Amino acid sequence: MGGWIAGNNFRSGLGGLEAAIAIPLAGHRVTVLEAASGIRIGAGIQILPNASKILTAWSMRGALLQYATLPKQVNMIGWKGNHIAHMKFAQQAKKDFNRASLYKCLLDRAVKLSSKVLMKWSVSDVKFGEAGGVCTVLLHDRRRLSADLVVGADGNYGINSAMRGCLAGHLDKPTPTGNLAYRLMLKTKDMIKDPESREFVTDPKVNYWMRPDVHAVNYVLKGGEQFNMVLVPDDIPEGGATTIKGNVDKMIGELLVLCESVYKCIFCIREELGNWSLPSGTFTLLEDTANSTLPYLAPGGGMSLENAAAALSECLPRISSKRDISLALSVYETCRKKRTTRVVQRGNQQEKDAKMKMVQTSAWEFLAWRDPEFAPWLLGYEVMREVEADWPNENTPPCTGIHSTNEP
Repeated sequence: MGGWIAGNNFRSGLGGLEAAIAIPLAGHRVTVLEAASGIRIGAGIQILPNASKILTAWSMRGALLQYATLPKQVNMIGWKGNHIAHMKFAQQAKKDFNRASLYKCLLDRAVKLSSKVLMKWSVSDVKFGEAGGVCTVLLHDRRRLSADLVVGADGNYGINSAMRGCLAGHLDKPTPTGNLAYRLMLKTKDMIKDPESREFVTDPKVNYWMRPDVHAVNYVLKGGEQFNMVLVPDDIPEGGATTIKGNVDKMIGELLVLCESVYKCIFCIREELGNWSLPSGTFTLLEDTANSTLPYLAPGGGMSLENAAAALSECLPRISSKRDISLALSVYETCRKKRTTRVVQRGNQQEKDAKMKMVQTSAWEFLAWRDPEFAPWLLGYEVMREVEADWPNENTPPCTGIHSTNEP
């Protein structure tokens, strides 16, 4: 088939690069249009088992491990320092990365697969094509590019997604959740000098610090070189954020002294789209552009990888002509939409702190990663199995795209 375009208009987005890996593995050519001029430093990203197995299948394990931190467990800690709950991680079941490190590894892998990644190419509009035709993207400098399929992946919770607006026919405004996050990055070499903070680096864990109206999370990044902390004051008044100084545990206050930079991120949600793709099969959405996922379960990166794997690595190799793209996208949406909807709903659930318990329960478990019903469903997901179940043609030979681990 002809060229395929993955639009990645939001700076430091990952979805377009994931498409730039998945599409060549499916046997097609791809060009990524990235609005940013380079890799942004970014914050941390947590890769759970469901996402890790996809990256491994894409032959990226060795490249990623040099940047990964493997935390031993997750802790829920009360604002007085009392431990409320914890869960131990199996060996390498969870990895923490600096977002820029993951971005770099994805970019290197995409280029190795002969994908074209064009920086500072910003898309202003999309002209949709008919079934079997092409889709055309319009750039801000008035140039045009056409492809058999355009994948919109300008995510960031879908807040500034031009691609989402193109599909919906209008720009729907995001709804603020009332929460925002202050992202702080610390150098671990400074923390190691302090006996109070040294253990955070030498014995890496994911720590959640909880108190009424405020919570914080921290974990080590970049193979132990960086320490990421996120502070989330709840119920932000309209018009601005309240100060959180003095409202967290003493240990957090001591860590703040070592902070060199702070980034502010506002959490918003969007109404779920009725569909992610055009019936013609010339345009579809990926990552947060399709499903706006709040970070409370740390699932966003995994959902994006699953979408890329399902839509592009698994569905596309099963078709033989451009007119069948619509079938592939229909199966992609069927198997992915129901899953991402559930993840979004779980992440939006309120009053989690009051429901937190140390014992397992089939009704509810605050710590989703150890929920006996939810955790296996979230973390044990198999993309190929879902696509196989939803693919309508029983005579279609099984696809092995996601399991291809041979280097090109």
